[in-house]
Amino acid sequence: MIRPAVAITLAILTVGIVSAQQRSSQVEEAKVDAVFARWTAETPGCAVGVSKDGKPIVQKAYGMADLEHDVPNRADTIFEAGSVSKQFTAAAVLLLAQDGKLSLDDSVRKHVPELPDYGAPLTIRHMLQHTSGLRDWGEVAAIAGWPRTSRVHTHEHVLDILSRQKALNFPSGTQYSYSNSGYNLAAIIVSRVSGKSFAEFSRERIFAPLGLTRTSWRDDHTRIVKGRAIAYAASDGSFRIDMPFENVHGNGGLLTTVGDLLKWNENFVTPKVGDGEFLKIQQQPGHFNDGKPHTYAMGLVVNEHRGVAQVAHSGSTAGYRAHLTRFPAERLSVAVLCNVSSGAATQYAMTISEMYLEGKLQPATTKPAATRQASAPAASTPESVQDLPSGRFYSDEAEVTYEVIQGTEGLAIRRRPGTETRLRKISADEYGLGGNTVRFIRDASGAVTEMSLKGLRVFDLRFKRID
Repeated sequence: MIRPAVAITLAILTVGIVSAQQRSSQVEEAKVDAVFARWTAETPGCAVGVSKDGKPIVQKAYGMADLEHDVPNRADTIFEAGSVSKQFTAAAVLLLAQDGKLSLDDSVRKHVPELPDYGAPLTIRHMLQHTSGLRDWGEVAAIAGWPRTSRVHTHEHVLDILSRQKALNFPSGTQYSYSNSGYNLAAIIVSRVSGKSFAEFSRERIFAPLGLTRTSWRDDHTRIVKGRAIAYAASDGSFRIDMPFENVHGNGGLLTTVGDLLKWNENFVTPKVGDGEFLKIQQQPGHFNDGKPHTYAMGLVVNEHRGVAQVAHSGSTAGYRAHLTRFPAERLSVAVLCNVSSGAATQYAMTISEMYLEGKLQPATTKPAATRQASAPAASTPESVQDLPSGRFYSDEAEVTYEVIQGTEGLAIRRRPGTETRLRKISADEYGLGGNTVRFIRDASGAVTEMSLKGLRVFDLRFKRID
């Protein structure tokens, strides 16, 4: 028997504990609100979800989903997740591997014979871990004058572009270079091997079993999606629509909510999709041909944040921004989805993560660059330009002609229909072209015969002089 006085004391203590927990929750929620304070009823915004020990503890939204029709963002608003999508594509491939219908070490050409034979093994594993050396098809399209979201690219366009690439950026397995091409090809492989559309396979094998009722693929950008936030970009103090008008998916294109992303993260703890071996493979960081490791697994980056192990990925497509992170030892997940290009989803997610990891983090330090990350174009300087003969250069890989001209501010490159970009000297015969690097190649007599273009995800794309 519990005496009345003791019972009253216990009741008071219980109420006190509950009240303290409520106050703590309110304090944490107020801190979360402060992170998103800039997003109001006059702006686009973001949604955030936090789960601890498998249970959602925060699901909130800020700003507007549709500025034209005054529709606010809600916790269950659908956003596009950008490259956060890649882990779902990798999971679809792993399920087929588990079914015995393919192997991660299959040659990609076994399933996509449209690819050229580069004379060395190029495997599905290479693609999923960004060590394939495949040029990023979107960057090739941009070189040709059609950057992503400027036309309705399809998987047929992806195959067409990649089938014309005569070289890889580097031998497969020797370097790391982030390439969307591998994940578009992975989606195509899933469809060919399973005999179903990639969207249908994903729905049957991943979305439905996990109860991701508001998740789908943007395989048809014209389809009406109830509850979807419109994406925006800031422009001259206002906002303009910035939607991904393309049908390519697998690299991105996942339409989802913060709540569904938290459910997906929980699958790594209590799996309903896949088994223990499946989860191990998806989260196992890869290695190069010489055995040295890197941090990219199967659509996931596995590293540490201030001494705490995390598994994460960020995303960006048109005006959408996204970040999903998980701290396995703490069983903490944070998802942030934004419908504005200035929405710093990664920064928001890490700030919120640190609130819940307080007392467990090491002092902040500057992290080194990714292991063996392929180098970006050299920075150019606005030095005086050494004159080069004007001429026209054609790339059959990008199907575009560049014309070297003497522009109003010096040497420049013109591309139809009306693009003119100044060349800035870096060194002899090497120039900066926007964010890319151009190198002119001469024959034994000193005449310029070729031009090589190097971008962040496309190396040594050759243009032949045609006049």
